[in-house]
Amino acid sequence: MITNTATGELTGAAAGPAATLYACGITPYDATHLGHAATFLAWDLLVRAWHDAGHQVTYVQNVTDVDDPLLERAGRDGEDWRALADREIDRYRADMTALRLLPPDRLVGAVEALGLIEGFAGRLADRGALYDVEGDQYFSRACDEAFGSVSRLGPAAMTDLFAERGGDPGRPGKKDPLDPLVWLAARPGEPSWPARFGPGRPGWHVECAAIATKYLGSVFDVQAGGSDLIFPHHEMSASHARVALGPGAFARSYAHAGMVRLDGEKMSKSLGNLVFVSRLLAGGADPMAVRFAVLAHHYRGDWDWTSDGLAAATVRLARWREA
Repeated sequence: MITNTATGELTGAAAGPAATLYACGITPYDATHLGHAATFLAWDLLVRAWHDAGHQVTYVQNVTDVDDPLLERAGRDGEDWRALADREIDRYRADMTALRLLPPDRLVGAVEALGLIEGFAGRLADRGALYDVEGDQYFSRACDEAFGSVSRLGPAAMTDLFAERGGDPGRPGKKDPLDPLVWLAARPGEPSWPARFGPGRPGWHVECAAIATKYLGSVFDVQAGGSDLIFPHHEMSASHARVALGPGAFARSYAHAGMVRLDGEKMSKSLGNLVFVSRLLAGGADPMAVRFAVLAHHYRGDWDWTSDGLAAATVRLARWREA
């Protein structure tokens, strides 16, 4: 059983003998901090519980390996964006292996999935759900009567979060402030790829909608991620899928992990208050103690990472090993 964000109720995590999970992955420009670790450890527990119950599990995770934050970091550091992404993906894999997370069956990068993402965006266009703003393609949320059913938020709250989390509600020419970008036209000095919409690159929400439904089918069991992804990301991805594939498409349930704080502030790259798994391990922390310290907290709640918590987990782990 999991708590389904879209209903607020406990529900069976898998609908049948096959169990399918899509978890939104990293944008690889500064991986992997304790917030990532806590989120992916939660889904590791779900996958292990499914295996233990005898389910045939398919677990898919994406990597947003081309996006504004990655390009901005590469530009700031004078580094090739592809080299930066590859290095951080390798670091992420190593960190997750050290914490003994079962790897996803498919780890799919946005760049390798460009063809299927463009094809999915084409389905939206064919249904009249896209429109042009200065060469960029936007999705019209008015095409989806169920928009808002994942987050259950009102328009004002949605607009505030959209602006806070990478959206552009105030852009002139949009039909609705909440309409999300699907295809970004090529910008000077940025990577781009040919498409039916013209050279450019995909938006974030359509990326996950396309990858999830390609590898798990139009309907799958669980869409998972941090609670900061409920809106706009999971709301938008689900809306894309319903318009492209039909009203019942996308996840049956939505599971969200709480935020990890440091000194009372949510860990985030923008604040620079990150605790990195690789640095903890390089400093001598036992990876199983790090895992233990994270698992001392309920996955849905927000909590604070502290050195005392890691120390207590280290002592408790040693006691268990001795026993």
